[in-house]
Amino acid sequence: MNLLLQVLVSILAGACLLRCYLQWLAFNLGSGQSRTIGAYVLPLSNWIVIPLRRLIPSIGRFDVASFLAAYLLIAGKTAILLLLSGAGLDNISWLFLTLIGLLDLILSGLVGLVLASVILSWIGAGSQIHFLVSLLVDPLLAPIRRAMPNFGALDLSPLALLLILQVLQIVLDNLR
Repeated sequence: MNLLLQVLVSILAGACLLRCYLQWLAFNLGSGQSRTIGAYVLPLSNWIVIPLRRLIPSIGRFDVASFLAAYLLIAGKTAILLLLSGAGLDNISWLFLTLIGLLDLILSGLVGLVLASVILSWIGAGSQIHFLVSLLVDPLLAPIRRAMPNFGALDLSPLALLLILQVLQIVLDNLR
């Protein structure tokens, strides 16, 4: 039950977070385009994002409804798991656990994107999926590339970003 709930919520909340990030990057998620990432993200997230969007507008490029949808999905998962374990929802600590769960999902997704970017740069350079993954990862790598010395063809910025993400995950695990 726990594993199934974790996987289901990770997929749905991850789609909501990806939708939020893509909107931040001003990426066109038009549902009429059958071969874009929107064809996968929108069906997974529309059912929760569209009703929330009617109540909560975006703030500039930040899609508050998508972010809140991810938070609510993780809050529901956290509440269910706490109730199944016999713990109560008396205090607000489960809201804090939800926030940590959301941040952990964000960090895990970023680690996956960076690893996919590195692997695709070796085997799928120039492909459409490599272009999309690079579009998602390059804004995160740009400040690191500016701060690191240039090693020619060897780009160590993904490794530096992975180390930063791992440190942040360790901090979150200690907070949990």
